[in-house]
Amino acid sequence: MVKKVSSSVLRKITRTLNSTHPLTRPPPPQPPPPTTVTTTATTTEPTIPEPDPIPPIQPLTTAAKTLLKTLLPPPHTAPTTAATDRAVRALCASNLPYDAVSLLNHLHKTHSLSPDRYTYNYLIKHFCHLHRSSTSFGSVYDVVSQFESILGFSPDLVTYTILIDNVCNSKNLREATRLLYELIKAGFKPDAYVYNVIMKGYCGLSHGNEVLRVFRDMKEHGVEPDVVTFNTLVFGLCKSGMVKDAVKYLNVMENYGFSPDVVAYTAIMNGFCRQGDVLSAVRMLGEMERKGCKPNECSYNTLVFGFCKGRLVDRGMEFYRVIRENGMKLESGSYATLLRGLCREGRVFEAYEVFDYAVESKSVSDFSAYTTLETTLKWLKKAREQGLAI
Repeated sequence: MVKKVSSSVLRKITRTLNSTHPLTRPPPPQPPPPTTVTTTATTTEPTIPEPDPIPPIQPLTTAAKTLLKTLLPPPHTAPTTAATDRAVRALCASNLPYDAVSLLNHLHKTHSLSPDRYTYNYLIKHFCHLHRSSTSFGSVYDVVSQFESILGFSPDLVTYTILIDNVCNSKNLREATRLLYELIKAGFKPDAYVYNVIMKGYCGLSHGNEVLRVFRDMKEHGVEPDVVTFNTLVFGLCKSGMVKDAVKYLNVMENYGFSPDVVAYTAIMNGFCRQGDVLSAVRMLGEMERKGCKPNECSYNTLVFGFCKGRLVDRGMEFYRVIRENGMKLESGSYATLLRGLCREGRVFEAYEVFDYAVESKSVSDFSAYTTLETTLKWLKKAREQGLAI
């Protein structure tokens, strides 16, 4: 059954293609030449399942036929690669990516025209955004299989990177690992960006040991880590409660020639604060400043949160004043913790001052700021009525 497309969608597609503006896009990225990866480390490769049968490509829809008339004016010469790219983009912008696949298949059959790598990876990335959940990710693999069997396009390093990034965002790290091994088997050498994406995925799950495993695997395959690698590693370890290990990797980071930046230091400060070791966080702040790394508002918010959580409200107020004097914003977590600490000590007037600054600086929305203050005051009143120790 041919899918019907509304006239408004067709007009939008036609306007896009008939635009007098020339197509402006960067030159298609050239994938690195396939290199065989050799490593002395013994790794157990995950079992790669057999691909599902490739579903048949649907016939040209009304939208695709309309685009075809625009692409092939008399005497119906073959369209250029740039014009094909514009057609694919127009269909994707109209949420018709399957029509784009059908159009490319038709052009390949009738004019032996294949899209370039830039268009191919753009379409794969669009399908990844369309199917973000891990349960529907098989549709993306179907498209990859269609391109490979019908158009002769095999995934390159950019394609694998797009696929790995998508499954990591879906928190499907087993599939990301499988794709990594498949990438290596295909003859490509993963770069630091690929490993950073996988490490970031494990950070989101607070799996510090897995972050370390990926980092070691990266070094075994001869890939040099960059500053993003170390920041991701430090963040993942701190989020998993492995703060002492994170501090050790600050020294490793310096051995590689990278100076720890505010992101790495703040991550470690936050890790110490969450463990209740605020003094170590302050020492890290001192080390940070001695090495010429300037703290940002996230650093100071971390200390406000840590001191107030440890019931050292006076010290927390010191860093709050630093935030206020420098025109920085309060984060929602430090704002709520500071309000509760002040109200706990009966310093309601100061709590209202913090509330006013949070609203004036647009740190949090008016509704959120008021709701937090109201909830805190109600909690304080109820605790006192019940004679609870606060």
